Amino acid sequence: MNTNRQLIIGITGATGAVYGVRLLRYLFGLEGWTTHLVVSSAGALNLQHELNMKRREVHALADCVYDVNDLAATIASGGLKTEGMIIAPCSMKTLSSVAHGFSDNLISRAADVTLKERRRLVLVPRETPLSLIHIRNMASVTEMSGIIFPPLPAFYGGKKTLDQLIDESVGRILGFFGIEAQDLYQPWTGMHPEDRHEL
Repeated sequence: MNTNRQLIIGITGATGAVYGVRLLRYLFGLEGWTTHLVVSSAGALNLQHELNMKRREVHALADCVYDVNDLAATIASGGLKTEGMIIAPCSMKTLSSVAHGFSDNLISRAADVTLKERRRLVLVPRETPLSLIHIRNMASVTEMSGIIFPPLPAFYGGKKTLDQLIDESVGRILGFFGIEAQDLYQPWTGMHPEDRHEL
């Protein structure tokens, strides 16, 4: 019996390509998981600009790779049983496409399939400040059971490096799919009385 769990990763043109890459690197070779990757054209540009990575280097981190325009791909159908999908980073264009069911490429189509099949969809938007239309689109996706997860850093627990802040967000995102990535971050467990000081 095949117990492999399928997870779709989309990388779009918002800043923050590192989040998609960190997710792929963590999942790469993780026993029991198969990753399906789609990178948009703008996503590929950001991978080169922000991380100096070529498309083929990112493709090598996934089990299955699809062209963003291939609407006949297996992930364009609900027939492929997946745990869900993560779009990291998620551009405002992609957010809008998902919010309005405008399946103009494989990323937005796979997201639409994820929602219609009642599977978990996590969008990682990287934009600030937010316009009212951005907020309304986020509300629409939330109403459809999608999860909006801006990768906001948590500053509790003392000083952290940039890598630690990124890993913390990645660990929390993976947690939505039952992956306990405790090597990436430690959940907040409260402040111990001996650590509290008089205010």
